[in-house]
Amino acid sequence: MRIAALPRRRRRLNLTPMIDVVLLLLVFFMMVSRFGGMQGMPLAVAGSGGGAWSGPPRLVSLGADGVALNGVAVPVEGLVAALRPLMASAEDPVVLRTGDAAVQALVAVLDGLRAGGITRVIVVE
Repeated sequence: MRIAALPRRRRRLNLTPMIDVVLLLLVFFMMVSRFGGMQGMPLAVAGSGGGAWSGPPRLVSLGADGVALNGVAVPVEGLVAALRPLMASAEDPVVLRTGDAAVQALVAVLDGLRAGGITRVIVVE
């Protein structure tokens, strides 16, 4: 008894895995791309402005224990109000010593100063 040869079906290329990979790559790149503008904080290079210091000292020390203005502890929310009597104008420089503070605390203080209208901040270690 002879078995009749079955007709050979031609195999087609399966594109489903390739489509899955392309869609996964599309989703990946959509998730890691940025759709909004990046926010930055403008900082000037130390020594680029030059000039003599005028007025009383305005040293803000930022440490792990909090914020101090000229050695006196102040809350972050009251920093701008404590700086106002020491400044003749908003253009007077303020020295900000970071110490061992976290970067988030530094950004919070810089944002508070900028919101209070203080534009010249000198950041030192």
